[in-house]
Amino acid sequence: MNGRRRYHEIKVLCLILVLVSFIYGGTFKNSSNLDVESSTVIMEEKQEKDNKKTDRDIEAPRIAITFDDGPSASYTGKLLDGLKERGIRATFFLIGEYAEMNPELVRRIYEEGHVIGNHTYHHVDITRLSDEEAAYEINETDKVVYGITGEHIRYVRPPFGVWQKDLELEMEVLPVMWTIDPLDWTTENVGEIVNKVVTEAEEGGIILLHDCYASSVEAALRIVDLLTEEGYEFVTVDEMILD
Repeated sequence: MNGRRRYHEIKVLCLILVLVSFIYGGTFKNSSNLDVESSTVIMEEKQEKDNKKTDRDIEAPRIAITFDDGPSASYTGKLLDGLKERGIRATFFLIGEYAEMNPELVRRIYEEGHVIGNHTYHHVDITRLSDEEAAYEINETDKVVYGITGEHIRYVRPPFGVWQKDLELEMEVLPVMWTIDPLDWTTENVGEIVNKVVTEAEEGGIILLHDCYASSVEAALRIVDLLTEEGYEFVTVDEMILD
C-alpha cells in the first residue's frame, strides 16, 4: 500500500515538474524573444537619434558677402534679382548721395531682407576730415536711409578701410571691414574675381565686392553658387558679428 502511494506521489510530482518546466520554459522563450525585439527597437531609436544629432551638430561654415559703393541704377537691381532667386541675403554699404538718387533700390534692399550699412555720403577718407566733417558724412547717409526705410544704420564701412576710433564711440556705429578682397574694381575678368574669392573662402569670412560693375555682379552670383555647393551658409554681417 505504501509502495503504491509512494509511486502515486512520485508520479504526481513528475507531472508537476513537467508542467512547471513547460510554463517557465515558455515564459523564458517568450521573454527571450521580447528581449531581442526590445533591443532591436532600442538600437533603431538610438541610431535615429544619433543621425539627428549628427545633422544638427555638423553646422555649415558661415560666410558673408558684402557690396560697397551702391546703389547702382545700372547693376544693383540685377544683383538683387540673382540673390532673391537663390535665397541669399547680403550686406550693402551704401553711398549716401547714390542712395538719395535711387530710393526705390534702397527700399528694395531693405524689404528683401538685406542689411544696409553706411559708406559715407560722398565716399571720402574720413581720416582726412575733421571730426565734424566725418560725422556729417556718416549722419547724412543715415538720414537718407532712415527717410526711406524708417531705420537708422548701425554699421559703417569707411571708404579705403581707414577709420577714426573716436567716431565709433561718439556716434554709436560699428565699423565693419573685410577678410577677402579680390580687388574687383581693378578688373573686368569675372573668372579671376571668382577664383580669388573661392580659394580664400573660410569660416567667418567677409567678402568685399562692389555692386557698381557688371563684372562684379556676375562674379558675385557665381561665387554664391560655388560656395553654396561647397556647403557654405551665407549670412549678413550683423549675424556674423553678433553671434
